[in-house]
Amino acid sequence: MAISLPETLAPLLDSLTPRQIVVELDKYVIGQKDAKRAVAIALRNRMRRQKLAPELAEDVVPKNILMIGPTGVGKTEIARRLARLAQSPFIKVEASKFTEVGYVGRDVESMVRDLVELAVDMVREERLEEIHDKAEQNAEERLLDLLLPPPRAMLEPEETSAGRSIDYMPGAPAQDSWSQTRERFREQLHDGRLDQRSVEIEVRERAFPSFEVITGSSVEEIDINIKDMLPGLIQGRTRKRRLKVPEAFDYLVQEEEGKLVDMDSVSRVAVERVEQSGIIFVDEIDKIAGREGGGQGPDVSREGVQRDILPIIEGTTVNSKYGMVRTDHILFIAAGAFHVSKPSDLIPELQGRFPIRVELEPLGKDDFVRILTEPKNALVKQYIALMETEGITLRFLDEAIDRIADFATRVNERTENIGARRLHTVMERLVDEISFEGPDLRDKIITIDAAYVDRMLAAIVKNEDLSRYIL
Repeated sequence: MAISLPETLAPLLDSLTPRQIVVELDKYVIGQKDAKRAVAIALRNRMRRQKLAPELAEDVVPKNILMIGPTGVGKTEIARRLARLAQSPFIKVEASKFTEVGYVGRDVESMVRDLVELAVDMVREERLEEIHDKAEQNAEERLLDLLLPPPRAMLEPEETSAGRSIDYMPGAPAQDSWSQTRERFREQLHDGRLDQRSVEIEVRERAFPSFEVITGSSVEEIDINIKDMLPGLIQGRTRKRRLKVPEAFDYLVQEEEGKLVDMDSVSRVAVERVEQSGIIFVDEIDKIAGREGGGQGPDVSREGVQRDILPIIEGTTVNSKYGMVRTDHILFIAAGAFHVSKPSDLIPELQGRFPIRVELEPLGKDDFVRILTEPKNALVKQYIALMETEGITLRFLDEAIDRIADFATRVNERTENIGARRLHTVMERLVDEISFEGPDLRDKIITIDAAYVDRMLAAIVKNEDLSRYIL
């Protein structure tokens, strides 16, 4: 198997240096330079590996990353933005949701299967974009055949009285007349003048038989391909339906797309993409770390989950419905707050599989001010855009943003520190009145200053009990 990224992807990433990758991440995540630096190097190393000889590249494994920091400081966002930048299959899982083999719950191999499913969807969407125009052309011709069937005499032979068969071809005027009429129908179809007409097409019923799966197992574990056993039942029967022209066109486009997209090829490319450029973000890994003095009760199960995750990270082969998937070169980024436990509480083998350790810094008031205004998807920009849909011009003064950041910082200090997520609750409370009364407001220009922020939030922030429940 060739070790390469998709052709459309490789040139783009190859031109990005680690410094430029950090610049791209800075557009969405504030601060955390060490973490950005670590993931930028990891992504660049992945591109460097593509240029090695295949026999050497096979031995170059990704340097997995362990992010250590409290909630709401950007751990997940950094990994998600990195995956979008690399256009890599990316999935986030929570380590605490997996159970040791033998217990009821999700098995660790499901994270790889889910990643393959996501990659298949990605590749299929790419293929659909490539063949969309061709599918529409084919669907249009089929629809025109339904609206104006070709004359039977154009194709069928006619028996003569002497018993000899000759091919009857209609005269040129008949062919020209039919072709001209078909083109007029095509123009009307493009102009939408046929939208109210109905056509009869054969549609496939998507009936799926009900079956029971044994508790604690999956279809992959049962190792039975039901579609191969019951192809007619799974695919469904066809029946005729009358549909409006636009609905019929959409259905025919989907049918043509299904014919033009080779799902076997999609599956192969998706599996290859997962193996060579997949990223799995394992959150809350500190929740499965054993504590000192353990060895009994839930600590045994936690260590069991670690031992089950270990071969996935070390490199193994997972069975999926699209084939066998190797995990040797998937990049794993783990994250945890490690308030109660610490990285050394993980089993030694798992610790060794995360050679890069990055500690993320807690966020303060200055970081909150930047988070509210600087990123492309900044909260202030989001609320301004939302209110514009109601015709309302929302203006945030600098003093207001400063007060919002100050209130969020104070609530984090007095109650549970949830980092930047506190800004969501504070902002939602701040614009609650405007959001509710927005459509009925006569004054469509609203300026939010420090006084407005104090009026909406000061009393709640001052009362610690209210803060705990509302903010």
